[in-house]
Amino acid sequence: MESSCLELALEGERQCKVGDYRAGVSFFESAIQVGTEDLQILSAIYSQLGNAYFHLQEYSKALEYHRHDLTLTRTIGDELGEAKASGNLGNTLKLLGRFDEAVVCCQRHLDITRAMYDKVGQARALYNFGNLYHAKGKSICWIGADPGDFPEEARIALKKATQYYEANLSLVKELGDQAAQGRTYGNLGNTYYLLGDFENAVAAHEKRLLIAKEFGDKSAERRAHCNLGNAHIFLGQFDMAAGHYKRTLQLARLLKDRAVEAQACYSHGNTYTFVRDYERAIDYHLKHLVIAQDLKDRVGEGRACWSLGNAHTALGNHEQAMHFAEKHLEIAKETGDKSGEVTARLNLWDLRLVVGLKSNSNIHFNSYCNTNTNSSVLPVSHQGYHSLPDKESHPGPLVVSRS
Repeated sequence: MESSCLELALEGERQCKVGDYRAGVSFFESAIQVGTEDLQILSAIYSQLGNAYFHLQEYSKALEYHRHDLTLTRTIGDELGEAKASGNLGNTLKLLGRFDEAVVCCQRHLDITRAMYDKVGQARALYNFGNLYHAKGKSICWIGADPGDFPEEARIALKKATQYYEANLSLVKELGDQAAQGRTYGNLGNTYYLLGDFENAVAAHEKRLLIAKEFGDKSAERRAHCNLGNAHIFLGQFDMAAGHYKRTLQLARLLKDRAVEAQACYSHGNTYTFVRDYERAIDYHLKHLVIAQDLKDRVGEGRACWSLGNAHTALGNHEQAMHFAEKHLEIAKETGDKSGEVTARLNLWDLRLVVGLKSNSNIHFNSYCNTNTNSSVLPVSHQGYHSLPDKESHPGPLVVSRS
């Protein structure tokens, strides 16, 4: 019976390794039904089940099994297992937005690993703590606010995140774990970016980029270039930003990631708008528009039309600008984007006045107050520049090896 339970568990582990977490869950649950008297194996199965549900984004189920694992590890006096279960619980609670409970679990993870002089475990606990405070800070940030323009509570959480990431870096450097250094530099750069500390963000992302290149990790390299472009935008270093966005675009095409290719085209177009090179801005926004249409991304399509309308207005191409403003209005109404709808109506009103058209069509201007700052000739907003997180691991023990 025990052999059958272990065989099922090992097959579940194999399925998870190849990315079929749903099949993995099925095998792990079958293993539990068969049962085992080996509590170490049962604990490992609980842990793997929690991890599988985590990857399936079924966080309540993940929480359930990680709690079973924590209870069992405490019962059998497995301190290392308790540390890992606490870390997994902390990660899951973080995703559920239950940050105070997550802090307790992460602290237990850190305390046990310190007491056991487990530097690898300590590094993982510090990294999880950094991710926790990073997520908490982001959850408090105002929607649409520029980096650095956040409530004090958010800034406090983000500063704590930098402290834990820095502590993690000290340990992983000591351990010679370059892959871990790369992940931490990426997340540290994103945290500095949110704090509005763009110089330190650039420094961290440049280190992340070097490590990504050393490992031949094209996805990480692409994220680093994109994040560097975003930080250079806020530093007013538009040529540097354009260079990084160009490399982002090249890597997105190499990786055949159309969504990222669209984002890179959009960022490129915005950069050229900042430097008033509207012809090149239009070129990239048209590329963004085509990809958004291919992907059936109506929100992205609307954003592209808004940007194209602005660029054509700046060039005095009012008929073209009207075409894109009308498309922007149509998409904003379809997607329920009230702010975008008001912006599009105001832009159309201005454009109709310029080209001398009658304003008695479907534009009911009197229903709106002209308080929107995004008139057709203003520069593009910074709000499109979001940092890309480094891949966050959700470490858990294997069935065949708890270490």
